Amino acid sequence: MALWRGSACAGVLALALGCVLLLEPELPGSALRSLWTSLRLGPAPAPPGPPSPESRLAAAWDALIVQPARRWRRVAVGVNACVDVVLSGVKLLQALGLRPGRGRDHAVLHSRKDLEEAFAHFMAQGAAAERFFSDREAFHAVAQAASESPGAQHYVGGNAALIGQKFAANTDLQVLLCGPVGPKLHELLDDNVFVPPESLQEVDEFHLILEYQAGEEWGPFKAPHASRFIFSHDLSNGAMNALEAFVSSLEEFRPDLVVLSGLHMLAGRGEELQRKRLLEVVNALSDIPAGIPVHLELASMTDRELMRSVVHQQVFPAVSSLGLNEQELLFLSQAASGPHAGLSSWDGVPDVAVVSDILFWILKEHGPSGSRASDLTRVHFHTLAYHILATVDGHWANQLAAVAAGARVAGTQACATQAIDASRVTLRAPREFMTSHSEAGTRVVVDPNKPVQQWRRDGVSFHFTPVLVCKDPVRTVGLGDAISAEGLFYSEAHSAAGLE
Repeated sequence: MALWRGSACAGVLALALGCVLLLEPELPGSALRSLWTSLRLGPAPAPPGPPSPESRLAAAWDALIVQPARRWRRVAVGVNACVDVVLSGVKLLQALGLRPGRGRDHAVLHSRKDLEEAFAHFMAQGAAAERFFSDREAFHAVAQAASESPGAQHYVGGNAALIGQKFAANTDLQVLLCGPVGPKLHELLDDNVFVPPESLQEVDEFHLILEYQAGEEWGPFKAPHASRFIFSHDLSNGAMNALEAFVSSLEEFRPDLVVLSGLHMLAGRGEELQRKRLLEVVNALSDIPAGIPVHLELASMTDRELMRSVVHQQVFPAVSSLGLNEQELLFLSQAASGPHAGLSSWDGVPDVAVVSDILFWILKEHGPSGSRASDLTRVHFHTLAYHILATVDGHWANQLAAVAAGARVAGTQACATQAIDASRVTLRAPREFMTSHSEAGTRVVVDPNKPVQQWRRDGVSFHFTPVLVCKDPVRTVGLGDAISAEGLFYSEAHSAAGLE
């Protein structure tokens, strides 16, 4: 009874205080806090402060992200797919008895020693990378140890499968996936993803995803950012064996958007096979009816000849859109003698002006012109701190919403939340930047209340937005694929046929 009386008294006193606030709204805050404390009602609640920049930016994104006037109905995606085995990179290397020595990149991994050196090299940079492991027996031994490691998890993997999985979250979309799909991957895929019988195989292809967290240490190496190192001995994806099934399925499926990925898997496969498969890719793309956009998702490459071939052997002119990150963008410029090719690597957050110059060069050098037939009119660039969508004027609509949607999904997927949680993310983008170093650019100041900045340069429009970076990411694998898929979902191609 005494407890009930005490609670009732506290309630009456709280009600009385509310009346005081109503009748005397100008009463000083210090007096109110003193009165609250004297009533023994516990600490006075702190007055609400102004919303954080992260909260304001997330709210502004939500207002900007609108559906395009015409939406995709059928999306065909190919041709790389696998099962990702995701685990702690440091714990796996320790379990294998490997010790940190020197960090060194290897275009192809031939041994456990190469794995140890390459992992250390990219961990020290906080940069994502993907490599082929040439020794089949050695890879399978490492893969077995990884699968048996405590905490190892199995996920849908491969750029095509991940992009298809992201599109399939929209139930009004029909999604076709062509790639080497084994029983485990088939079990993991969304029910809304259709896999033609020609793409099914008896054994899965496994990729090992060695993750590390920001600040994680391994010997003398410390990761500045959370990221991952990927490697595999993947022969099906490496030879692009699903290409023929992909091409033959398009006529019956009749997509209004085609997404192609997996060219990076040709690295380390020999120049003759590379030339043969790239020629077949170009021929396949030429058979896609005019008016159907084709998006090419690039991935980590170290083979300059392969990158040069992708750029120059008619692959770029045959696609409408590109998706790539900062490592792929710089390597592309280095391999094809583009702007800022003398830059050996990025120093921290990539310079927006340098990125903008390379994006402009891609579209001006390899996009449509009076003397060159090309479909390439869009590039979606993503890095940890910000994204840029560059488009040739007159070909794409709703890109403001598209770049905002891509950045938003980077924050939600990394933190494994349905919506942006402002307390778990942070702004790392530059507060101001120049739009070009190659010519007289303009200075842009980033405003969280207006998070998408726009500028134009000789017929090319740029849309820039910061990313709300997850402070403690749950998973980093597949972020680039989710970003590209989300950006495409909100995009509208003016020349596209079959849209709603």
